[in-house]
Amino acid sequence: MFTPAFTRLTIYRGCITLAYQILTVTAGWHIYSLTHDVVALGLIGLAEVMPYFLLSLFAGHAVDVLPKKLMALLGCACYVAISALMVLMVTREQSALPLTLWIYVAMALAGAARSLLRPAYSAMMVRIIEREQLARATAIGTVVFQVALVSGPVIGGMLIAWQDVWLAYLATGVFALVGVTSLVGLTIRETPPAEAAPSVFAGIRDGLRFVRSSQVMLAAMALDMFAVLFGGAVGVLPAFIHEVLNGSPENLGLLRAMPAAGSVIIGLWLTRRSIDRHAGKWLMLSVAGFGVSIIGFALSNSLTMAAIFLFLSGLFDGVSVVLRQTILQLVTPQHMQGRVTAINGLFIGSSNEIGALESGIAADLLGLVPSILFGGSMTLVIVGAAWLLAPQLRALHMRDLHRAIS
Repeated sequence: MFTPAFTRLTIYRGCITLAYQILTVTAGWHIYSLTHDVVALGLIGLAEVMPYFLLSLFAGHAVDVLPKKLMALLGCACYVAISALMVLMVTREQSALPLTLWIYVAMALAGAARSLLRPAYSAMMVRIIEREQLARATAIGTVVFQVALVSGPVIGGMLIAWQDVWLAYLATGVFALVGVTSLVGLTIRETPPAEAAPSVFAGIRDGLRFVRSSQVMLAAMALDMFAVLFGGAVGVLPAFIHEVLNGSPENLGLLRAMPAAGSVIIGLWLTRRSIDRHAGKWLMLSVAGFGVSIIGFALSNSLTMAAIFLFLSGLFDGVSVVLRQTILQLVTPQHMQGRVTAINGLFIGSSNEIGALESGIAADLLGLVPSILFGGSMTLVIVGAAWLLAPQLRALHMRDLHRAIS
């Protein structure tokens, strides 16, 4: 299982996730310290998301028709360039353009790089891991991702406090360079296409048609999208702590860490005990468990209860993430991994961004606690609809996909 190739790929994913998280928290802190404007802070996310959405489908096509390792190296190189650019801009005395503009440029480049990195990772994974081992490999990758997701902002904040933003920007490049180093020695089986590669738009159209034609694929993506869209409670945590728990700002960090802690623990368990029988049912039940956990969180009247239910939401979400990613990797032919992963990324990206907006609007219209209850309840409704409308996913066993021809 832990072959040198898989170890290198895992190091690459962990390091590039750390680089992205450090960059994001540093850019946010930096822009607010310069402007003291929440609108300027909000534009950080827009500057990063827009290139990601615009380029994702094209990047997925590029990953499918060009060398996968080259695409991943290109994404890593973007982070190295961003690091060098920002260290230069921060340490020099004068610049022709405002420093705030350079921060937005850096985040736009990060969004463009992210559009390449996710499809490249998935496309390389299925070429170095045997199909029977994909579930365990996905669980390990999820654990590494979650650990980097939590520790990246902590590292960035500590570096800013110790020196200044220039050191945190430098750390972004250092972690990206470690990712480059791990990729350089990685050997990937590049399977040549049986026929001439399709044009860009034809390739994208083929990927969209494939996703639409697969009930298992489409239902798995939709489950994740709507669960995040309606059930995400992280976006309203500051308000919940202030209005319901009467807690201090320090409690925010604790509660934000609880879902990730749950995901890490269940991910470690799934590395030893992968789910094979009734995988589709377990996927649906885990999303339902996520919805129930969000309802429990909404009804919490103490910090301990809130932490427990958010921890449980992370446990259930961790199961669904591992199962969904494994299903997508097994269902998708190798020559379409880049495009399908890019489409899945758009599902997830849109649900995260729109979900934050939905949480705010619902809280304004319904009230904070009723809006969270509504989100958790809607997640259960979505699972019920998927149970009825997607019988192929409901009846899915992993062994059926293991036998499929890639």
